[in-house]
Amino acid sequence: MPIKILLADDHQIVRQGLRMLLACEPDMEVVGESDNGRDVVKLAQELTPDVIIMDISMPDLNGIDATRQIVATDSKVKIIALSMHSDSLFVLNMLRSGAWGYLLKDCALEELVKAIRTVMREKTYISPGVSDILIKDFTHNLAEESCPAYTVLTPREREVLQLMAEGRSTLQIANTLCLSIKTLETHRKQIMNTVGIHNVAELTKYAIRHGLTSLGE
Repeated sequence: MPIKILLADDHQIVRQGLRMLLACEPDMEVVGESDNGRDVVKLAQELTPDVIIMDISMPDLNGIDATRQIVATDSKVKIIALSMHSDSLFVLNMLRSGAWGYLLKDCALEELVKAIRTVMREKTYISPGVSDILIKDFTHNLAEESCPAYTVLTPREREVLQLMAEGRSTLQIANTLCLSIKTLETHRKQIMNTVGIHNVAELTKYAIRHGLTSLGE
């Protein structure tokens, strides 16, 4: 049986390129693709892939929280981050969410194929350039500091904040997350009190700085 792969990236050209390249591997099959985090969570349940190639910066739901939700319902799926971010905070939070691998988007196809086969053997794969950064940060005890947004905000609050930063209206957010307006307002107030920011412009900057969204990437 071929390895079933799901592609998650908000850039169509990236997904098309990955699909074409992986099609050349006789033991791999791309079974689906998605351009946003919320959709890939649904597809993961419907298609039951063996491996998900996951971008971090995606609309509606970022790759870190999408990974957390997917792993919570299917601990067997292997998620590999394929990102432009080499910052250790992104790497650590992705791994803590349940990812098995982390690659940079400038990697060669051979490295992605190697990573897929590595995680299928129940082993973690970290791009060499990223692992060097991680080692330096661990040496300086930075690994314990984690990105504040992923420690002080609840998963639901992060979802609300991402959608706020992406310019969604109160009604749109409430409908997307199946919340009442009153509950949403409670979440918004709690977010502002927790991070100490009380206007949308600064909250948007906060969300971008901590990797919840990446407007214009």
